[in-house]
Amino acid sequence: MISLSEPSAAVNVHTTSDIVLARRLARELAARLGFGRADQTRLATAVSELTRNVIEYAGSGECKIFDTSDSSFKCVKIIVEDHGPGIPDIERAMQDGFSTGGSLGAGLPGTRRLTDSFMIESNPGLTRITISLSVRKNNP
Repeated sequence: MISLSEPSAAVNVHTTSDIVLARRLARELAARLGFGRADQTRLATAVSELTRNVIEYAGSGECKIFDTSDSSFKCVKIIVEDHGPGIPDIERAMQDGFSTGGSLGAGLPGTRRLTDSFMIESNPGLTRITISLSVRKNNP
């Protein structure tokens, strides 16, 4: 297990190619840990949504990918943060169909459904979203 002070990977998010890189690195860690393809895809999709939001709403940010596995669970934790304007109404932003950017409004609520844990903190100058996906290890 790697501590949260040492990400397995980190991506500075500025362009769409950074979205692709963050998605790929998250998927690769999940694959190395033994996650099935469906879980790898769920994680990669969640990372895509969050990093796309960084570019659209804040311009730039960072995606950190951690292996937080323990003796019982394989776990990938992702922290995506930016220093943009913040989300003025988190409760509303978490409702399906709500969007300030003209999209379908499925990104944040969809990401919450794709992952095992979802935490969002947002104020002007810092938005941080932490997600994780876990699978039980097959211990004898």
